[in-house]
Amino acid sequence: MNKLKYSSSPYLQQHAHNPVHWQEWGPDALDMAKKLNKPLIISIGYAACHWCHVMEHESFSDNEVAAFMNDNFICIKVDREERPDIDQVYMEAVQLISGRGGWPLNAFALPDGRPFFAGTYFDKQKWMEVMGQISDLYNSDYSKVVEYAEELTKGINQNPIDVRNQTDELAFSMDDYISLKNQWLKNIDFKDGGFKRAPKFPLPVAWEFLLEYYYYTDDLEALNAVELLLNKMAMGGIYDQIGGGFARYSVDEKWEVPHFEKMLYDNAQLISLYSHAYQITKTKRYGEIIDQTIGFINRELSDKNGGFYSSINADSEGEEGVFYVWSYDDMVTALNSKNIELITNYYQITRNGNWEEGKNILLPVSKKKKFAENNGLSIEEFDSILNEANDALFIKRSERIRPTTDDKILTSWNSMMITSLIDAFHAVNNADYLKLAIRNSNFIRDNMLQQDGSLLRNYMNGKSGIDAFLDDYALYAQACINLYSATFDKQWLDIAKNLSDYCIKHFYNSESRMFYYTSNLSEELVARKYEIPDNVIPSSNSIIAKVLYKLGHYYDDTEYLNICEQMLVNETTNIMRSAIWYSNWASLGGLYANGITEVAITGKNAVQYSNEVQDNYLPASIFLGGNSENLPLLKNKTGNTETTYYVCKDKVCDLPVYNVNEALLRIYASKIDSK
Repeated sequence: MNKLKYSSSPYLQQHAHNPVHWQEWGPDALDMAKKLNKPLIISIGYAACHWCHVMEHESFSDNEVAAFMNDNFICIKVDREERPDIDQVYMEAVQLISGRGGWPLNAFALPDGRPFFAGTYFDKQKWMEVMGQISDLYNSDYSKVVEYAEELTKGINQNPIDVRNQTDELAFSMDDYISLKNQWLKNIDFKDGGFKRAPKFPLPVAWEFLLEYYYYTDDLEALNAVELLLNKMAMGGIYDQIGGGFARYSVDEKWEVPHFEKMLYDNAQLISLYSHAYQITKTKRYGEIIDQTIGFINRELSDKNGGFYSSINADSEGEEGVFYVWSYDDMVTALNSKNIELITNYYQITRNGNWEEGKNILLPVSKKKKFAENNGLSIEEFDSILNEANDALFIKRSERIRPTTDDKILTSWNSMMITSLIDAFHAVNNADYLKLAIRNSNFIRDNMLQQDGSLLRNYMNGKSGIDAFLDDYALYAQACINLYSATFDKQWLDIAKNLSDYCIKHFYNSESRMFYYTSNLSEELVARKYEIPDNVIPSSNSIIAKVLYKLGHYYDDTEYLNICEQMLVNETTNIMRSAIWYSNWASLGGLYANGITEVAITGKNAVQYSNEVQDNYLPASIFLGGNSENLPLLKNKTGNTETTYYVCKDKVCDLPVYNVNEALLRIYASKIDSK
């Protein structure tokens, strides 16, 4: 019997009507496998995954395939976004076997969960062949299967951490940091932006590193590389030109043809990246993209209670991307024949299509200002025409069958959204974005934060559940620090501190001096893993290390600082060897080598004037203030009626200053001279 109909996961619900007797992960399924002595099929995916849908249609909906699966295996479905801990274990297995990974992930395991074979997508014929071979081997040579499982489990359990002892020298120097730029330069596509590869993923954390590098060094080559990426993505199909928001990746090197799924975590991080670039460059288009992307999230991924949903599927009507693409005739109809030539030329729309099967992806032919000039229009005139056309296209597109939305609310991804809204607030000075961030943080605090200090990960159908993982704790702590910085409401900083203390108690390994991904109170799997390299989302260890470094300065807490420094020492070799895949670690290294600048602001309207300072790009500073001496650095600094700025570093404060410009000069002067 298929038991997924009882699940709250949108992904599992997509499989609830398969003839496969799917079980949810849990002791009941494992006990059944042991009782019946059947191997497990553990199939892992997520709701917006295109190839997951393909395999569901080809194989899991097929009665012949399902009958073989039901007769020979206990079949378990896992939503990787709900249970990334399970996904980590079996993803490690498939990577050890094949050297690559992806989703859908299909693992074969002993009844106790130890994997002995794993792969990704299989077409129907190959899937039947693989299952037949696995079943025959399991029944004819069980000892060989156990041998495979033991070897694979041993590989999964290998400790990837090189524990190094701290020395009196800096864990990471500014010279180390400066040398990392070359690792980016040799991998950057200086024609189309991003890295030299296809498919192309935005990887925002890698480009945040270059913006910070520019801040420390004034190196225009670093800034130009980021601007090239942002400009190319803004003009590509990866960006939804009429609805806002970014697709997960581009299948080509020019950012033109997207894989059409939209993920909250991508869009949150890209809002932050465009916000930081806007703070530096004041490029108008970046501000538009910030507003449009937040508009998309507000419109299509917002829950009435204050949370944000996870993703929008790539497919609708059984076809990938059909919701987003246009035939020439569709566009003529939508625009009511108004400005057809101008708009079709701008978006490179043709009767034969610029993509496949006569369909067109909206691809701006050039920047708006250049296109306007080439067509004898002012930028204001063309903006007006384009906005009217986009509105008409959006209304027409809204009549189509929408892709489905994965409406689970995840603590970690919502935390990234809080941070991005604060970044956008500082960039474009829209107070509504700060209000949204506070509302979202209130939602997490009220629904996910438990009385014992723990967090829950998932909210669905009015209920919170699933013990949180390290990324949930680290990202929410980071968001709370950012929220305190924008509001000086100390409850947020205290939450960040409490979450960090909980992580030290329940996630920290004093031998490896790193944090496990799962709590010591969590379900025990075949391996307890660490998340260390950065990927499309920065690793939970790099985030918690950065959190501890900042909290160590807020609270003058040497334990936090020592843990962070030891983690950085552990990862320095990896940073120097593969910096792009340790971008957030490298960012921490730069912050550590430069040192944090502490900016205390007191007096009347301290919050307002603090945010005026923070409207500038200041990645090496933390902000604190108000009229209460509730943090060490605020001692003897409150009680001023006039707004007063104290710029401090390395336990030394400059003389106070009394206006934004003077404070900014002091902050910039506090950078290490790295030129």
